[in-house]
Amino acid sequence: MRLSGLASFFVIVLIGGCARSLAQAPKPALTAMVPMRDGVRLATDVYLPADGKGRWPALLVRTPYNKNGYGPEFGSWAARGYAMIVQDMRGRFASEGVDLAFLDCGDGPRKDGLDTVNWIAAQPWCDGKVGTLGASAMGITQNMLAAVEAAPDALVAQYIIVAAGSLYHQAAYWGGASRLEAVMGYVLFNVFHPDNVWLDVLHPMYDRHWQRLDSIAVIDHARVPAVFYGGWYDVFLAGTLETFLARQQRGGPGARGQAHLVIGPWCHGGPGTDAKPKRTGEFLFPANSRKLPCPLSGVEWFDHYLKGQDNGADRAPAVVYYTMGAVDEPGAPGNVWRMEPSWPPTAEMTVWYLHADGTLGPAKPADARAVGGGVTAATPRTFIADPHDPVPTHGGANLNLAQGSFDQRDVESRPDVLVFTSAPLDAPTEVTGPITATLHVASDGPDADFAVKLCDLYPDGRSMIVCDGILRARHRKGVDRIDPLTPGEVTTLTVDLTATSLVFNRGHRVRVSVAGSNYPRFDVNPNTGWPAWPFSPQRVAHNTLHCSPAHPSAITLPIRHRPAS
Repeated sequence: MRLSGLASFFVIVLIGGCARSLAQAPKPALTAMVPMRDGVRLATDVYLPADGKGRWPALLVRTPYNKNGYGPEFGSWAARGYAMIVQDMRGRFASEGVDLAFLDCGDGPRKDGLDTVNWIAAQPWCDGKVGTLGASAMGITQNMLAAVEAAPDALVAQYIIVAAGSLYHQAAYWGGASRLEAVMGYVLFNVFHPDNVWLDVLHPMYDRHWQRLDSIAVIDHARVPAVFYGGWYDVFLAGTLETFLARQQRGGPGARGQAHLVIGPWCHGGPGTDAKPKRTGEFLFPANSRKLPCPLSGVEWFDHYLKGQDNGADRAPAVVYYTMGAVDEPGAPGNVWRMEPSWPPTAEMTVWYLHADGTLGPAKPADARAVGGGVTAATPRTFIADPHDPVPTHGGANLNLAQGSFDQRDVESRPDVLVFTSAPLDAPTEVTGPITATLHVASDGPDADFAVKLCDLYPDGRSMIVCDGILRARHRKGVDRIDPLTPGEVTTLTVDLTATSLVFNRGHRVRVSVAGSNYPRFDVNPNTGWPAWPFSPQRVAHNTLHCSPAHPSAITLPIRHRPAS
């Protein structure tokens, strides 16, 4: 993420839109080269309240993006009575050592996050309480710090924004397919080293390399309360949801039951400010989407946990999320904040079936109903997946490509994309929670990808992407193993589309599409059964989607039966 995108997050989410202008940017009171346990020193800026005399609670940000770029945002915390510390990660910019991305942040032989917190707590300007904050990579460093078994006593609370908890499952791969457009940005940004995290082409399965970067696997090490803040169109939405759930349900003492989840209608760059609101693809959500309905801003969170203010942050609902609606239809339901005690909220998991005639709905497929042209309701649908002509990405939860909801009609018009559309809805229909597609498929080779999208089809013809997912068939039984397809044999796949909260308005239609690729959001499968190495042999896959009573492909929608507001 670019610095400008991160800055907008910090202005509105963390410091309430009160950051100083660049002309008034505070300067660090000191810059220290903080020694780690192996002797490597990390460049660290310290911002202190104006008089520079006293002891204050401290806030720490560890960044790979150059600490010098964050004075205007983070330095402003000093005016609120905090010692603010911003540090270049190991091997980045002014810090010493070799850049291995996040390998030195957690519970490995080098524990840079732990060592830094302990150094802060020992300084004369710190009162012994430390909180951590930050978005994206700076959120990942927080998750990794929480994975340290010997957690620092000084760490009191965390505010984790748009971040992955397991770098394999939520950052580098999805359903066994590489998240190419996101990973390539990191690869180009990081120093080449044989142990670099982002050389994921060498580790296409969940192995020891990735286990070192899975904070969720050791979530019982977490000991402090945290806010997990994300967006429905954020590239790390799954990381926000899954890490929150893990800490809330399985965290250690002080963490379990003390986590909060905030999800808004945003992309990775956040909501922006009222003066400069950010669009979510082709949509601009109302101003209420940029103001939380309860005391869970960064300021309120840390004022409570680090300063002891009774502002209600600890009593805020565990789950706060924004239910989206049609922003350009006056009076459309949705576009409101909801508050719940847990995630996901109660909903009816409703199965809608994909039919051979391209329809979608709750009715199960029939055996012999005539569709026309010699086709029956049970006739399989076929399509090809050509690695030399992949289905292009157009919006979605991306990092470096266009982010958010975009019209998919151009993509859906391709002959290698299967489209299934419901009848117009006779009432507004709220879908809130996790979404999965169950596909009964076959292919003529040992491997193929199956990419699924859920879209909101407007009466004017726009097909606006809601969420999507992909599964590489050879990993259908687990991302730590390879199980080739038997050519021509029907197999069942479950494709994870993450989650959403959206009211499909009256007169809209629900649309599902199935294809063999979504590039470059995900890398192209060579369809040979081998990893997608550069310049590897490739073949065209001929795929079949079954929609029969014996093999009913479907999508499961969490429908909430309540009046939408």
